[in-house]
Amino acid sequence: MVEFLNTEGASYKLNQLIKNADHEIILISPFLKINQKIKDLIENQDRKRTTDIKIIYGKNELQPDENNWIKQLVSVRLAFCKDLHAKCYLSEKEAIITSMNLYEYSQVNNYEMGIYASKDDDPSLYQEVYNEAMDIFRISDELKITIEKVESKADKKVEPKVEPKQKHVSAKMNDNKTKTETGFCVRCQDQIKLDPMYPYCKKCFTSWNKYKNEEYKEKYCHICGKPTESSKIKPICYNCYKKHKNDFNFPL
Repeated sequence: MVEFLNTEGASYKLNQLIKNADHEIILISPFLKINQKIKDLIENQDRKRTTDIKIIYGKNELQPDENNWIKQLVSVRLAFCKDLHAKCYLSEKEAIITSMNLYEYSQVNNYEMGIYASKDDDPSLYQEVYNEAMDIFRISDELKITIEKVESKADKKVEPKVEPKQKHVSAKMNDNKTKTETGFCVRCQDQIKLDPMYPYCKKCFTSWNKYKNEEYKEKYCHICGKPTESSKIKPICYNCYKKHKNDFNFPL
C-alpha cells in the first residue's frame, strides 16, 4: 500500500530507509548538498562495508566539503546525470518518491510531498521504481573525486576536480595479480565496464529491459568475453566464476 508523506514524514522515512538498509542504497537528487544527519547515517552504512551506496546528482555545483566527504567513503559510487530532475530514494526494501532534496533547508523550511512504498506491501510498484532508478544510474556518468588545493594570497582554497571514471584501466588485486576493469556485453560481446551486476551495453540493456527476463539465455561471458551460455542472473562462465568469485558482486 502506498503511503502519502508530508515534509516531516518524508524526512523521517528517508532517515529510516538509510538506517535500516541491509545491502543497497540509491539516492537520486539533482543537488549534491547533503545534510549532516544523512551524512552520519551514510557513514554508518559505509563502515559496514556491506552496503552498496549509489548517489546520482544532476547539478555541477560540488562544494569542497562535499568532495572531501565523498572521497573518504569506501562504499559510495557517485554518478552525474545532466538532465536529472527527479528526487527518489531507495533501499533494497523501500522506496520514496518526493519533491524533497537532501539538504537541510528543504527538510526544515519547505513544504514537501511524497509517496512511500515498501517491497513487501507493493512489490510491483517497488520494482518499477527500482528499475527506473537503475536505468538512471546506468545512463549516468560515474565519477571519481579528486581534490586540488589551490593557495591564493588571501587564503587557501580547495577546488574540487571531478573527472570521469576511466572505464578501461587495470587494478591490482591483493595477491599482486592484475584484473582488468574491461568487461563484455553478454549479448553482443562489445566491450563495457566490468560489473557482473550490469553485464549489458546500453543498447542491449534497452532490448533486455522490455521483458526483464533475468534467465534469458545470452551468448558470452561478461569477464572473459568467450562464447558461453550466460544470462542476466548468471553473466559469467564457470571458469571465470571460480577465478573471480571473491573479487566482484554477483547477482547470485
